[in-house]
Amino acid sequence: MGILDSSAAWHSARRMVWANRDMLLAIAGVFFLLPMLGAALALPVPQITQGMSQQQMADVLTRFYTVSAPIALPLSLPMLVGYLTILAVFLDRDRPTVGTALMLALRLFPSYLVTQLVCALALSVLWVVVLGGLMVIVPQAIAVVISLLVMIYPLIRLMLIGPEMVTQRLLNPFRAIAAGIARSRRHVIGMALYFVPAVALFVVVYGLLMIVIGAALANVNQPEVQRMVSQVIAGIVVATGYTYFTAIVASAYQQLGPRPQVFNPSSPS
Repeated sequence: MGILDSSAAWHSARRMVWANRDMLLAIAGVFFLLPMLGAALALPVPQITQGMSQQQMADVLTRFYTVSAPIALPLSLPMLVGYLTILAVFLDRDRPTVGTALMLALRLFPSYLVTQLVCALALSVLWVVVLGGLMVIVPQAIAVVISLLVMIYPLIRLMLIGPEMVTQRLLNPFRAIAAGIARSRRHVIGMALYFVPAVALFVVVYGLLMIVIGAALANVNQPEVQRMVSQVIAGIVVATGYTYFTAIVASAYQQLGPRPQVFNPSSPS
């Protein structure tokens, strides 16, 4: 297995996006942007006003997430399909069409969904255990920060599950989890130095852009128009960021994983 060169991987990710920009525009628009816009239209807006106490704000947010979860979770499923489709586009050296890549993504989707649920449950339990242990010895605020930093390690170990499923045609979710963990072994530091700055940069750029947009829309008298315009722009930015994130994952896998196999949706898992 190779050593991850973050600079080479980043240049590879940029080439992937540029070379497939027309296909990615269609995939990201359908599977990333449209679900996010649907969520913006369907989900209620939390009514937080000035003068609320922390308990009142907590109650408002609790009601918001309780009402939103049944709507947000189904709308997030197309994003998983889009993620797998883009991985198929990036990792198949035979350059599949969008339709061929989508067929593979749909075939893998049930198994990939199971991997995400299993990993989410395991990570949640692990975070609660780590946080509980830290709160015994340090203040709560510090414990939360340290526990989140600790969770970077298991998150990175699970990052290559999707590429393993796509390239190896793995339909068994537990085999896929094991393969993804094995592929990242001995490369956690290199992957962290690649993924963490990229995600941090996106968060900073997104935050600054939304501040600028908010200032530009401050003179619009209709709150609903303000909200919809900002949601559309935010959706475009997030869809672009998610596409580049997928390219980053694929480029890391290309350096650390085996060469992609011939694209054949009928091949065994």
